[in-house]
Order: sequence, then C-alpha cells, then structure tokens
Amino acid sequence: MTRTQQGPNAVPGRFVDTPTLTVTAAGVRFVYRELGNGHYGVPLVGLTHLGANLDSWDPEVVDALAEGRRVILIGYRGVGASTGSVQGRFEDMAKDMISVIHALGLTRVDVLGLSMGGMAAQEILRLAPQLVERVILAGTGPQGGPGLTAMTKVMIRNILRGVITFTPATTLLFFTRTPNGRQAANAYQARIRLRRTGRDKLVTPMVLRAQLRAVNRWGHEQPDDDTFTGPALILHGDSDRMVPMGNVAPLLARFPHAEVRVFTDSGHSVVPQNRHAVTDIITRFLQR
Repeated sequence: MTRTQQGPNAVPGRFVDTPTLTVTAAGVRFVYRELGNGHYGVPLVGLTHLGANLDSWDPEVVDALAEGRRVILIGYRGVGASTGSVQGRFEDMAKDMISVIHALGLTRVDVLGLSMGGMAAQEILRLAPQLVERVILAGTGPQGGPGLTAMTKVMIRNILRGVITFTPATTLLFFTRTPNGRQAANAYQARIRLRRTGRDKLVTPMVLRAQLRAVNRWGHEQPDDDTFTGPALILHGDSDRMVPMGNVAPLLARFPHAEVRVFTDSGHSVVPQNRHAVTDIITRFLQR
C-alpha cells in the first residue's frame, strides 16, 4: 500500500486551500484531505454523507475541528476522484476505510460519521473495534432504524421538487423550511462553493443509486447485538426528514454510554446548521 507524502508539519491550515492527496489501499486509489496540527491528540477521521464528495464538507466545520488536532477526510471508493466501483454495502465501505486508515500509518483514530458516514462508522466499530477510540454519529441511524427504508422516496421527491423550483436538493433535504433553516441553507451553499481550485469530481447518479441501496439494505437488516462501550457522541436534528428522530433511541441501544445532543429547528444537516455549537461540543468531547 502506498500514499502521498504529507507529514504533520506540512498540513495546511484552511480546508479551502488543502490539497487533495491520494492513498492506495484495498487495490484502488482513494482521495483524501488532511489538515490541522498533527502533534496533538488522536487523529479525527471524517466520513461524509450520501451523495457527497470531499467538497461537501463545510469549511468552517472542518477548520474549527482542525484547530486542535489532525483531521483526515476520506473519499469513498468510486466516489469523486477515488477509483474503483462504488460499494453498495456499509460493511464493504467500512473494510475500505479500515484499509485506508492502516495505509496512512494510523493505529488509533477518532471517527466522525455524517449520516451514511455514521452507518459506515458503525461497521468499522464492529469489524475493528480496537481501531476507534471515540466516535461521533451525526444524523444517522442503526441497522433496522425507523424510516431508513423510506429514504429513497424522500430523496426522489425532493430532488424533483428542487428541479421544479431551481433549488439545490441539499437545501430541501438537509435543512428545515423555517426562516432559520432557509438562512442556514443559503449560508451553507455559499460556504461549500468557497473552494475554487482542486475540487473533487462530481458525484454521479450511479453512485447515488448504489448508496441508496446500501441505506435500504441497512434499514431492512436486524439490529446488531454488539455494543460500543467507549466514548460516543450522538448529534441529531429534531426535524430530520431523511433519518427521523426515532433513530436516536435504538442507536443508544448500541451506544449505551453515549452523550446525546438534539438540536431544535434542525434538519438532516445538523452539523453545518449548528456549526458553532456543534464544533464546540465535538472539540470538548474529543479532549482527553
């Protein structure tokens, strides 16, 4: 397994300027971006949501988290500029991420999973529990979680609505439709356009279909009996249409010692919508 050379002292300071690096693992080339101070704490690995590439990360969220630690954002197989065919099961996505983490020379990490990334993170914990020290699950659900099998219908309905109204699908899917939610959505859309050069490749419809199938399978599966007794943080929006609030209680069955924060007037994009409060909570949670 090979990777580009990027030492702790060479990591850039701002997400919008961070170069896209590559690492070869599990037979394909994965793209990733890293920034922050590599000398402090356990590295934080970020796994993004369905239909997203590396450019979908909120720059202000990443920059705030990287103030005190090394942050590594990894692209999935077959998504964006990562090579190979997109995975249709979270178990396979998790195996890929475990291989990438090892290829980067890491033996212990914290993990932040957004939505689908949180589902892949749960599989990482099942397959390699010794690899993860602390986990943050935002807007996600467990196997068999309520409403997960309806995600495809929710997405298609809102994508069509977006086409008709000339509105980004992520605005309709991820944010509330209150004045606060609309303002947060507009601000988020502006922030993810701040990166001008070195942008990731666009996500294709084939990727979206495969990832929706993965969520659908996850929603039909029986809950895993394993529990994670390490430090865990669960973040959720009270108005999440894609992963309903009902997923928090069964998620707690697998993470019995988790700290739970539910944000009012917040949708699926609970992290960007509440970025200042969330990054403060995550930073304090990750402090040893």
